[in-house]
Amino acid sequence: MELLWNIIVLIVVGAIAGFIARAVVPGKQSMSVGMTIVLGIIGSFVGNLLGSLISGRGFELGTAGIIGSIIGAIVVLLVYVFSTRGRARGTRV
Repeated sequence: MELLWNIIVLIVVGAIAGFIARAVVPGKQSMSVGMTIVLGIIGSFVGNLLGSLISGRGFELGTAGIIGSIIGAIVVLLVYVFSTRGRARGTRV
């Protein structure tokens, strides 16, 4: 039961972080709701990694809190937008 609760919390935090990241980053991101949740979940792991590296704790695998998840999701979304920038027009940048 605890595992199910952790998965539900991860999905909810991922959704919140993903939607906030999409609202903050300018431009059009053609992502479904499911991809937005995945963005937030990946952002949570990235936020935890960045937080552990900044604090000097070393590499820790886990999820971050809501603020770390939002920051991580913004970083992941910026990388995604930058890497797919020229694909819509058929040109590579």
